[in-house]
Amino acid sequence: MRQVRTIRYRDIADDLRQRLEDGEFNAGRLLPSESELSGHYSASRVTIRKALEALRIESLVDARQGFGWFVPGNTVRQPLAHLATIEAQLEAEGRRSERKILDFAFVRPPARVRSILGVDKALKVRRVNLADGEPFARVTVWCPGQLGAGVSRAQVQEQSFYDLLPVTIGGATQTIGADAANATDAELLQIPVGSPVLVCERVTEDLAGVPVLIGEYVFPAHRTEFTVDLPHPEASIAPSGLRLVE
Repeated sequence: MRQVRTIRYRDIADDLRQRLEDGEFNAGRLLPSESELSGHYSASRVTIRKALEALRIESLVDARQGFGWFVPGNTVRQPLAHLATIEAQLEAEGRRSERKILDFAFVRPPARVRSILGVDKALKVRRVNLADGEPFARVTVWCPGQLGAGVSRAQVQEQSFYDLLPVTIGGATQTIGADAANATDAELLQIPVGSPVLVCERVTEDLAGVPVLIGEYVFPAHRTEFTVDLPHPEASIAPSGLRLVE
């Protein structure tokens, strides 16, 4: 009886496709590294890469420099045309939003936070935000101690500071930059150390222009994008609000 010869990378692609269909890897999650897959299937990394490339053609997996291979999912898109919370934006897309509180304490804040808020004591809340059960942001929020005095850990688990603080929010300034994930954020966001992240700092003010909140948001770059509406664009191809960092 003639033995049918199979092509190794196709066999591996078929097995990985079945694992994806079985839900072993959720949308947005990283696959094992090429080295790990090579050991699992007893195949060369060249063969593993060919199998992954075959799945990428089917749009089942994707890869980005610094991340490796992952299962593509819906990108968390955040419009910057108006002031809104992450949770509200996710809910508007019909996605499930959760918060995992890591730290809740009244502390002496870092020098930069003291300078902006003008206080020596602040409420610090550090959390991980999840979209459909997957981590997509590490968030650290600071507010003056006197404003946060009536806020509880249980409240920040469920509600936005915008709803909890005894002030009326006037507006915010948001700055976005690129960085590499440190060990702590990499573990929280389930991404490799050193992989690209977007870092957003938002300083929120009351109606009198006094800063009442500082938020730092760290997002995996492969799962997040910011969009800016330009209803009356000027005659320039330069991105709005761009400035050169010295």
